[in-house]
Amino acid sequence: MTGTRVELSGRLSLTSVVAFGLSYMAPSLVMVIFGVISAASGGTAPTAFLVATGAMFLTALSYAKMARHFPVSGSAYVYSRRLIGAPAGFLVGWVVLLDYLFLPMVAWLVQSVYLNAQFPAIPVWAWMLVNAGLTTLVNIIGLALTDRVNKVLTGLAVFLVLLFVAYCLVHLGHRTPKSYAEPLWNTGSSLTAIPAAAAVAAYSYLGFDAVTTLSEETRDARRTIPRAVVLVVAIGGILFAAVAHIMQLVHPGGVFDDPETVGYTMSVQVGGQTFADWTNMAGIVAGFGSGLAVQLSSSRLLYIMGRDGVLPQRLFGTLHRRTRTPVFCVLLTGAMCLVGLNLSLETATSFINFGAFLAFTAVNVCVIVYFVRNRGTGGVKVFGYVVVPALAACVTIYLLTQLSATALVIGGCWLALGFSHLLRLTRGFRRPTPELSLSDGPEDTAGERPEQAVEA
Repeated sequence: MTGTRVELSGRLSLTSVVAFGLSYMAPSLVMVIFGVISAASGGTAPTAFLVATGAMFLTALSYAKMARHFPVSGSAYVYSRRLIGAPAGFLVGWVVLLDYLFLPMVAWLVQSVYLNAQFPAIPVWAWMLVNAGLTTLVNIIGLALTDRVNKVLTGLAVFLVLLFVAYCLVHLGHRTPKSYAEPLWNTGSSLTAIPAAAAVAAYSYLGFDAVTTLSEETRDARRTIPRAVVLVVAIGGILFAAVAHIMQLVHPGGVFDDPETVGYTMSVQVGGQTFADWTNMAGIVAGFGSGLAVQLSSSRLLYIMGRDGVLPQRLFGTLHRRTRTPVFCVLLTGAMCLVGLNLSLETATSFINFGAFLAFTAVNVCVIVYFVRNRGTGGVKVFGYVVVPALAACVTIYLLTQLSATALVIGGCWLALGFSHLLRLTRGFRRPTPELSLSDGPEDTAGERPEQAVEA
């Protein structure tokens, strides 16, 4: 048995995968960023969220297509190297690493800031260590425990958001709004402000793609993962837009004393100080659940790249025999909290957006390449495989251009570092890029054999 290869265990259901995706997106995030989106859109936050949902849904359809054709973990990294080529796949995976390495840190940092506000006697750095330590322990113990804990936390986070909505509705019952349509379009709205606000809101959807990193741990991944990707964006988008609509009715217009604290002040307004303190727990609960889900998907991407030999295989490409978890990868992502001890939330967030939107663009391009290589076969239509992903790519490229100069500089430097690493691995492209053996993961869709089309 000592020579038997340990593989990921495929046990997750559709409900589990959707719960991980929603937890990744953090249901209470709409309460946190509502004021910023409302101010940017001229008091039409729900419209901005609806536009962002539509834009992200286009890319979600591309991920769903790729997950159906390539039901293996690795997400944009695997899709790119199978369709665009191994060097391109390496660079996409390298850029996504920037996203996946820093996302757990951001999730823990957000949660620690909330906990420090609730319990100021304990500093942020101490909460960071506690949060990272707990999620790391759960993820190391095994997928079954992680799944159960995440479902409980996601359910609790959604319940607390809905409780906040209920208090808002009771408050509105005592003060009838002038118009229920005003949050969607009003005299302060403009066709330039709403798309700009939607670009900011789109950052709230980062993570819907992470469920594709769980393909090898999901039952019937070819069918389950595509459905999960679409459901996560649809459920998350509807929840964000609906909650934003209710909040916009409570506070019409986009003028606030402090847009960043509107969620808390509105909780005080509709339910009192004690209720506001409890709704603050929604952010804390969502933060822990998000950290758990983010660390899970991040460790899987590191494992897949280690299994490929892109990262040191002995460290990154092995699983614990009993728990079937990539322990080293989980520990490494947990250690990233030490980096976050000296970073502001704004700086930490700037690290992740570059990799996310570049990966989105790459996946949309992959769908078009798949069409070119497989046109004429059943089910591969021009509209779904060319028109929709091309439109989605335009959207994600636009979002990429809206990033701050800091994010673009950091992302560009990281990409240059990855290119240098690729040159070293391939000896100046005189050697092939390290590649995943097809026997290491599930086979591609029967009859399509896209890997042969790529190599032809």
